[in-house]
Amino acid sequence: MEALKSEAITLLKQLIAISSFSKEEEGTAEVIQQFLINKGASPQRQGNNVWAFASPFQPALPTLWLNSHHDTVKPNTGYTQDPFSPIEKEGKLFGLGSNDAGGPLVAMIATFCYFIGKDLPFNLLLVASAEEEISGTNGISSLLDILPPAELVLVGEPTQLQLAIAEKGLLVIDGSVTGKAGHAAREEGINAIYLALADLEKVKNFNFDRISSFLGPTKVSCTVIHAGDQHNMVPELCRYVLDVRVNEMYTHEEVLEELKAVLVADLVPRSMRLRSSCLPEGHALHAVGKNLGIESFGSPTLSDQALIPYPSAKIGPGDSARSHTADEFIYIHEIQDGIASYISILETYASHSLDT
Repeated sequence: MEALKSEAITLLKQLIAISSFSKEEEGTAEVIQQFLINKGASPQRQGNNVWAFASPFQPALPTLWLNSHHDTVKPNTGYTQDPFSPIEKEGKLFGLGSNDAGGPLVAMIATFCYFIGKDLPFNLLLVASAEEEISGTNGISSLLDILPPAELVLVGEPTQLQLAIAEKGLLVIDGSVTGKAGHAAREEGINAIYLALADLEKVKNFNFDRISSFLGPTKVSCTVIHAGDQHNMVPELCRYVLDVRVNEMYTHEEVLEELKAVLVADLVPRSMRLRSSCLPEGHALHAVGKNLGIESFGSPTLSDQALIPYPSAKIGPGDSARSHTADEFIYIHEIQDGIASYISILETYASHSLDT
């Protein structure tokens, strides 16, 4: 166990030192693949996604995924040190992606290695995915037709080792309001801006009725608006963008229909891919979390959960509040605690599976 913890820290330092922006993760994919080979696994790769089974796949058994990502966002201008220099100081490991999601990723990899060759009542599958930060089509979604369906997916993200059993989805909608052009000095035209303002006043005060006990209400906000390019012309077109954070009580289609019923704009969704998720009632992980005293919560932030169509929960070392911040870091002890926690979850889940 101690050796695995040490190797996980070393691996994270290697990953930090390699640029791995979304769609540019070739270097980190190679490092992860080689690490798994050195530990006796037989990893496979498609694009920059790497996966492996802890033991030979048995079709008669259910499959449990450990999934985290190895891409990062680009560093912001607030960094005071090289984001690609893994600096260990005062119990912290600094570097781009150290917290999101390098710490959870290496903790999952170490956990996976701990179970290599061990007898489990499920197939244990590790998936180190690409393009998570942009929800890219060459990330986890590109593997869904390749990998076996999951009874459970543990998604490695910084949650302070709390269990996010629900996650809000995202629906981005482009709205277009059409008026009629006219000269601003005359009583001519129909000002599309004013029509849009009436819409946005409704958006501001709009409430979706179904409220989740974990995720709260579905929330809609206007985040972009644009109209006109001449000071003396009444604009005939006004465009705006709606950001909708969707709880598990609604489908994206239902959200869209409710908004269409009250707004005059032509509403066109950019994508229906990023769905909300909630671990089904009665799933074994609820009992496992309760048995281990792990606190459950609903997460407002997106992850690969939004693209995974199987029962899932998000958990990992680190703190979501540090993600995408300057001089990003994770505590060394958080990674070590993460490994111990993941192992406990899997062992308890295995015992529960055998009991039932």
